[in-house]
Amino acid sequence: MRKSLAANAFMLLIVALMGFGAIIGWGKAKFYEPGPLSEPAFIEVNQGDNLTKVTPRLIEAGVISDEHIFRLGARYTGLDSQLKFGEYEIPAAASMEAVLLVLTSGRSVQYKVTLAEGLSSFEIVQVLLANEILTGEVAEIPPEGSLAPDTYLFGRGASRQSILDEMSASQEKILADAWAVRATDLPIETPEELLILASIIEKETGVSSERGQVASVFVNRLNRGMRLQTDPTVIYGITLGREKLGRGLRVSELQGETPYNTYVISGLPPTPIANPGRLAIEAAANPDSTDYLYFVADGTGGHAFATTLAAHNQNVARWRAAGN
Repeated sequence: MRKSLAANAFMLLIVALMGFGAIIGWGKAKFYEPGPLSEPAFIEVNQGDNLTKVTPRLIEAGVISDEHIFRLGARYTGLDSQLKFGEYEIPAAASMEAVLLVLTSGRSVQYKVTLAEGLSSFEIVQVLLANEILTGEVAEIPPEGSLAPDTYLFGRGASRQSILDEMSASQEKILADAWAVRATDLPIETPEELLILASIIEKETGVSSERGQVASVFVNRLNRGMRLQTDPTVIYGITLGREKLGRGLRVSELQGETPYNTYVISGLPPTPIANPGRLAIEAAANPDSTDYLYFVADGTGGHAFATTLAAHNQNVARWRAAGN
């Protein structure tokens, strides 16, 4: 009788172990098999989130089919405490293991914002404020010219101020690098003056190949004590970079007394009039070697350059005859 009971108990133990092994095998298969997603999904891991908080989101989004297996698998692989903050793209049919690897990789979805050359600091802040993926307010408008135009990458929830800080650090380095290799005969005494000149160059031409020539015109005029007489400075004196003028300049405005009107003041205006890009800063630091003192739009997007007022007037006449 005792032998029979022992044999039965042993058989039950074997069956139980076999059943447990089968459950383990089934769970492992579920953990590694393709998941239910038919198309990619985005999952956000917030600061301080743990597996318990994230798993319900995965179930709700249809990323995984069983939260218990997912959690057990996470513990088994040692990834249960390795979640990284960010927004992640889960590919279609991702297994539970693949989902975990994504959420612990730190390679979150990256967004981008492009800030073009020649925008004012006010305009740049407005672009950032309009971006709904960024967060936070901007306490104050950065100094004009202090932001490096470029395309910047960021994760969901990044602060607007962090983008401005990155732009500022980048511009500081670009300016320092350009100042270190500047031409020795520039009529420029400080990096700040170089930035002012670069901002004027940036606003005068969007043609990359012309920047060196435009820079040479302004440098030649400064060396001769001639006023710069550039329209973008007049416009900035009117708008301070907070709006588009939307019309041509009036004679009264060209003669108006503002600190930025280079038809009236000598030398450079007191601050930059925009945020110049790297190429404009480099052109200001090392302008082309020319005798040009004048330039005017040529009607094709570029400019016609001249060394004398008579030649310049002919270029202006041709520009006007073309219907401009």
